[in-house]
Amino acid sequence: MLELNHVGITREQSGDYECSASNDVAAPVVRRVKVTVNYPPYISEAKGTGVPVGQKGTLQCEASAVPSAEFQWFKDDKRLVEGKKGVKVENRPFLSKLIFFNVSEHDYGNYTCVASNKLGHTNASIMLFGETLP
Repeated sequence: MLELNHVGITREQSGDYECSASNDVAAPVVRRVKVTVNYPPYISEAKGTGVPVGQKGTLQCEASAVPSAEFQWFKDDKRLVEGKKGVKVENRPFLSKLIFFNVSEHDYGNYTCVASNKLGHTNASIMLFGETLP
């Protein structure tokens, strides 16, 4: 039996590994193993955006994590839920979008994106601000 201990492994070391054993008596034996390093989310991109009143606007929050992050959006410490009139939350494994179909002045402000998995959570503040049409 062969055992490989790697202290301080990082997510960059995830991948496929191969172990080969050989001697002068038998043909070499090769075994492959996939190593997955789990880690808590970190937000890699969160940008504010300017949107004129009455237009469509989108806030995006991108997070890397294994297992994949689950996303939640907040404004003024209140969780935004799917189905609020004129607002849609679109979640993918590494990206969450908060979509406003008809921005009003009431929508402007600071939003918080929270990304979490079983290993931890992180958040980022994202601003939706007013902009005038040219």
